[in-house]
Amino acid sequence: MKPQPITPRRHPFRASLPKLASVPLSNEDSDLKLFAVSFTAFFICFYTFLL
Repeated sequence: MKPQPITPRRHPFRASLPKLASVPLSNEDSDLKLFAVSFTAFFICFYTFLL
């Protein structure tokens, strides 16, 4: 006999809301976006520092 996991009690307001399935996020180009944002921030910081 397996012990049943104890489910945490939910707040009454949260329990009244419908349970929504999460939408999977696309992580195909997250590394490229991170690089682009980091490079842009780096460039802007040093460009404004030199002005």
